[in-house]
Amino acid sequence: MTQNTPLPPRPLHDVRQRVQSAAQLRAQGVSAAQTAAQCLPGGPWQQLLPGVYLLHPGPPTSQERLHGALLYAGRPPVSARRTVPAQSGPGYGEAMVTGLAALALHGFASAPPMIALHRIDVLVPRTRRLRSTRFVGVKRAASLPAPDRRLGVPVAPVERALADAVAGLTDAPTVRRMLTEAVRGGHCEPATVVRELSAAKLLGRPHVVEAVDALLMEGRAVAEDRLYEMVRSYGLPEPLWNVDLYLQGGTFLGGVDAYWPEQAVALELGTRSPRQEHVTYTAEREHLERLGVTVVRVTAKKLRERMAQQAVVVRTALMAADDREPAAYVVVLPR
Repeated sequence: MTQNTPLPPRPLHDVRQRVQSAAQLRAQGVSAAQTAAQCLPGGPWQQLLPGVYLLHPGPPTSQERLHGALLYAGRPPVSARRTVPAQSGPGYGEAMVTGLAALALHGFASAPPMIALHRIDVLVPRTRRLRSTRFVGVKRAASLPAPDRRLGVPVAPVERALADAVAGLTDAPTVRRMLTEAVRGGHCEPATVVRELSAAKLLGRPHVVEAVDALLMEGRAVAEDRLYEMVRSYGLPEPLWNVDLYLQGGTFLGGVDAYWPEQAVALELGTRSPRQEHVTYTAEREHLERLGVTVVRVTAKKLRERMAQQAVVVRTALMAADDREPAAYVVVLPR
């Protein structure tokens, strides 16, 4: 074997053949000494990352860097490398792309394209003893989310990718654009994004708080548009929109997004923050139901994914009004 002899037994048709881990090369009969010889100055190969090799002498493409980052993050721990056989699959283990690179793979216009990224973040279990190196940033999680697949590689769900991206950003307009695009593009719901940002302890940063406020407003506007569409597309009676409910004595009962006074049915959009959902909404709903008002809660996600089903829920509540005891008299005022 000479230094200039290419070793793979088959043509390098795709990125997985052009970028391989040391374990994958060993499985093909290429020893560590042979790999080192191929990577000498002027040789046909080069070391892309620790334990990961680029099987051509030119600069890596965006896809090769992406594949290499996953191979680096997905390799088994040092203690297991002698006992674990080489994986027959891509060799990514539990690793997945996250952060800005994941958003680019999800198709975010507000994220830089892969070719412009100086770093690719990868998410791994917290127990892994990996260090960030070269163009790879290592992120850890106690519990990994189920990955999506984009271009054949595992990618963190949008809400997790957003949290990891925002953690490294200080530019408020960029953070706002990303969060807004996540909702406007139908990638995820505001509440799931807020939960991830809270778990990452990012809600104490002023520019993130401002972006979250804009996110919740955007999410509510999108959900309201879908609610109007549901009522009109499925022939539901036109309700009173965005009203406050009071008892005759002036006691405030709460605000609702739609109210059918003849049937005493109120509809609430689930677009509040998680804390508001738990405290405010629960108390309002219990109070209204004690007065005989049926409260239907519809989330933005259900409106987006199962609008017809939600229309049936509302219609059923309206039709059931005839079988219920009359509700207490409620004063309805516009918000």
